[in-house]
Amino acid sequence: MAYMSKEGYDKLVAQLHQLEAIERPKASAAIAEAADKGDLSENSEYEAAKEAQVHLENKINEMKMTIAQAKIVDMSRLSADEVQIMSKVEMTNLATKKKMTYTIVSESEANLKENKISIHTPIAQGLLNKKVGEEVEIKVPRGTLKLRIDNISIA
Repeated sequence: MAYMSKEGYDKLVAQLHQLEAIERPKASAAIAEAADKGDLSENSEYEAAKEAQVHLENKINEMKMTIAQAKIVDMSRLSADEVQIMSKVEMTNLATKKKMTYTIVSESEANLKENKISIHTPIAQGLLNKKVGEEVEIKVPRGTLKLRIDNISIA
């Protein structure tokens, strides 16, 4: 089961529609065009088009599975008392005194450019169920982070 926001769910459905309605016909057309170029046994363009189509179909199937397993989080039932999915967490790295803010989201909504991290990341896992003022030590690939939670809000 994948917990996600209504916004994330709608975005995923729109991406799936784009792939099925626009990208799938393009892939089929590319295969047909490459096939028209003659001998398929030595037609690298045909092979590349077929491979792209397989990749596209796999992506479509993955998205359908995620959508089928999606559980939309009822934002009105969330609390800012402790860190959970859809929490926006402001914290301070105690070693560097640097302030950081992350929103904890589902795997499919994660986007580091938007400071949205997957609930499955070590940082998110280390923050779950913690409260404002708590200090946590989180093991990450580069070592251990020591963080203080400064604020929790609902994204």
